[in-house]
Amino acid sequence: MVITGAVMVIEVVGGLLTNSLALISDAGHMFTHFLALAISLGAIACANLPTCHHRTFGFYRMEILAALLNSLFLFAVTLWIMIEGVRRIIRPAAVLSLQMLGVAVIGLIVNLITAWILREASRGDLNVKGAFLHMIADTLSSIVIVFGAAVIYFTNWNIIDPILSIGIALVILIWAWGLFRDSVNILLEAAPRGANTDEVSEVLMKEIPEIKEITDLHIWTITSNMHSMTAHITLREPFQKEEAKATLSRIKQIVNERFDVEHTTIEIE
Repeated sequence: MVITGAVMVIEVVGGLLTNSLALISDAGHMFTHFLALAISLGAIACANLPTCHHRTFGFYRMEILAALLNSLFLFAVTLWIMIEGVRRIIRPAAVLSLQMLGVAVIGLIVNLITAWILREASRGDLNVKGAFLHMIADTLSSIVIVFGAAVIYFTNWNIIDPILSIGIALVILIWAWGLFRDSVNILLEAAPRGANTDEVSEVLMKEIPEIKEITDLHIWTITSNMHSMTAHITLREPFQKEEAKATLSRIKQIVNERFDVEHTTIEIE
């Protein structure tokens, strides 16, 4: 986060000094990944906070609230970049391409370093893997900026700068929309993607013939990669207590392995 944040500031200052909107846009793109790192760190920090009698899930949702607010901020940043980009396409402004190239190369090197730092941890942690993938995307963005700065330097086509900035703004917009949509869905306690209630019921009824009926099935997301499920399940009679326990264990195993739901509360009827 420190490395990414520092280069983000360097690109903002470099963009202002070189009159490069593309560098400022890339700084905005870096901010989205700085945010991804911050959210990942926040998830780890919140997971370690103790629960209490009136916050029974702890502070997991703080991560989601932060993501929602930042997605709104990113919408505003994207709008400004696009408006400024169109203005510069209509009236191209001179860019200090050599200095722009130097700042872009620094950004590329730092992105490669950050991706290298995260690569090992990303193999065993989905949370860190998400941050790692964002850094890979940021690295590709830096490569595009370096290429654009080189073209401007050799051709003096200053219009490339606002075109690149609009392209980066569209990438930020797509990422911000995904962040906004996922945050709202979690706050509305929608079922996580790939785990709708009809599909879960169908799989359980098919895999476990002892189940007669499933009612009051609810699946929701507490925070990133933390899903919960509650259900009332009627078993076919006659059944013994030990059979019910075994069936309950199989239900929990299936929803965990097939739908990534770790927290289940099931009432056997």
